Amino acid sequence: MNKASRKGEAIVLLSGGLDSATSAAWALAEGYSVTAISFDYGQRHRIELQAAKAVANDLGISDHVTLAIDLAAFGGSALVDQSIAVPKNRSEDVISNGIPVTYVPARNTVFLSLALALAETRNASSIILGVNSIDYSGYPDCRPEFLNAFESLANLATKSGVQGTHLTVLAPLVSLTKPEIIRLGLSLHVDYGLTTSCYDPKEGGQPCGECDSCLIRAAGFAAVNIPDPRVTAFMASKETNCGSDC
Repeated sequence: MNKASRKGEAIVLLSGGLDSATSAAWALAEGYSVTAISFDYGQRHRIELQAAKAVANDLGISDHVTLAIDLAAFGGSALVDQSIAVPKNRSEDVISNGIPVTYVPARNTVFLSLALALAETRNASSIILGVNSIDYSGYPDCRPEFLNAFESLANLATKSGVQGTHLTVLAPLVSLTKPEIIRLGLSLHVDYGLTTSCYDPKEGGQPCGECDSCLIRAAGFAAVNIPDPRVTAFMASKETNCGSDC
């Protein structure tokens, strides 16, 4: 799918999750030549890096950079600090109220800054990421105001910006709900069985089914009346391995 560009070079932040996979497929469908960037930042759900690699391969993205940075050294989030429990089985009202302990301090600012550096080396004029309306109800670095401010910074603080190459930060999913994102991805032939969204996966990457991200994802698939292919794959594997003893 990563064919000759109609819209120029773009850097896509690819976590291996549902939203970033959809954004990558959108970018390709729109005609961008895509370089993907993923981050090994000390996250407890490091299985997502395998998912990112699988998604990139499936979409035909050959230029895929995985960068190691140690945000776990700072702590301050359930996603990078094993002493902080990942919240489980919270109601929708609670999930959407306030900033959760799964917020990683300044993560999107750090990720976008590194993606900006990569954009300069690839002569890319766009950075694309998969933040959406569900996320920015709780995460301050997923809001349109933040993305607009970072775009202004990017054009002030880079050689390419100063020399007249305007860089845009695109969030094609920002106004979409999770069901709308899934429908978009299905129309773009995204293989959601390759993606993972769980914050606290079990051995082998099986989704816990109880964290905020799992619950939001499950509600999204339920709303479009199709089973989550990743959950279905693990269920099928379990039945195969244990047979009549399950």
